[in-house]
Amino acid sequence: MDTSTLATQGASVRAASRSLAQASDATRRAVLGRVADQLEQRQSELLAVNAREVADYPDGGAGLDRLVLTEARVAGMVEALRAIADSPDPLFESVDRDVRPNGLRVERVRVPLGVIGVVYENRPNVTSDVAGLCVRSGNAAFLRGSSSAIESNRFIVALWREALVAEGLAPDGVAMVEDPSHDAAIAFMQLAGVLDCLIPRGGPSLIAAMREHARVPYVLDGDGNCHIFVDESANLDQAVAIVDNAKTSRPGVCNAVETVLVHRGVASTFLPSLAERLASVELRVDDRAGEFLPGARRATEDDFAREFLDLILAVKVVDSLDEAIEHVARYGTGHSEAILTEDAAHADEWVRRVDAAAVLVNASTRFIDGGELGLGGEVGISTQKLHARGPMGLRELTCLKWVVRGEGQVR
Repeated sequence: MDTSTLATQGASVRAASRSLAQASDATRRAVLGRVADQLEQRQSELLAVNAREVADYPDGGAGLDRLVLTEARVAGMVEALRAIADSPDPLFESVDRDVRPNGLRVERVRVPLGVIGVVYENRPNVTSDVAGLCVRSGNAAFLRGSSSAIESNRFIVALWREALVAEGLAPDGVAMVEDPSHDAAIAFMQLAGVLDCLIPRGGPSLIAAMREHARVPYVLDGDGNCHIFVDESANLDQAVAIVDNAKTSRPGVCNAVETVLVHRGVASTFLPSLAERLASVELRVDDRAGEFLPGARRATEDDFAREFLDLILAVKVVDSLDEAIEHVARYGTGHSEAILTEDAAHADEWVRRVDAAAVLVNASTRFIDGGELGLGGEVGISTQKLHARGPMGLRELTCLKWVVRGEGQVR
């Protein structure tokens, strides 16, 4: 690819980020409102563009599910933008302040990161969500989607650029890489001096490429090998419903459950009920679970380590809370881990001991999502520990600036 073209575009995005950082709260809100209105008014056009890409998509499964836009998903995009617009302005929020003995007034305030680069696969709704969070937090959004969604992404980005211009801002506050090739993705990851933060949203191959090639700081939106532990004291009817929701509501997303751990004391009752409820799901079971589900396929070591992103669920019987936590520590990816229990002490122990971006008690892992947690939306769910962890909303797209005010003090 022509790296000079990408560098030139990057310079324009960088310049636009500076004007966005100084844009007023009202202006940034207005941009999001304009895009939300246009998504509603031009929904049929967007769906027609997307339908053509869906028809050309060669595979099924999770990839196809992520590509598809529906009226409900467009409505979700609109709702997310309005929620983000209504969120408090994160910029120049004072985090803490102090007065030093010499009279200096010291404060830390939130400021934009600058240019947020996002590499993602399919998911045209991500185009809108990420742009909304970036613009609202005073950042420019530089997006590199996949070839399968390029026309849908182009349509959505055009709405953003029109809205930015209408509010007196540079259109390159939201920009996309037109070249969907692998070489372009690598060059994008190496835009030092343009990108302040890079976020990958995709599978293991994308994460591996990021680790190998990126020359700018990145936040990993990693795999979601999520677990649910059904404790001996769990409400079993409730547990069946929660596992069903966590597996089947959208199996191709990172917060879907991939492994269920069942305490041996309730396995004989719970597992047949779960199998009946999850008739459309392929269960892959260890030997002990197989005693109660004799027709199920036996799980391999790899099954417990996999993010299936499909209607497949690994199942294991454990003897204790300790064994469940040890299993999560061994196979988990640090995303979202849930316990279903009526034992408050066990719930507290799970919360304290399980090392993940999010832990849940008596709730579906599907709730670990920026919109569901009150962030309006998210640019991704960080499974690492530096800068951001968990769903990344407006505040996670800022950094801190020290502000020191004095009256002539010298050191």
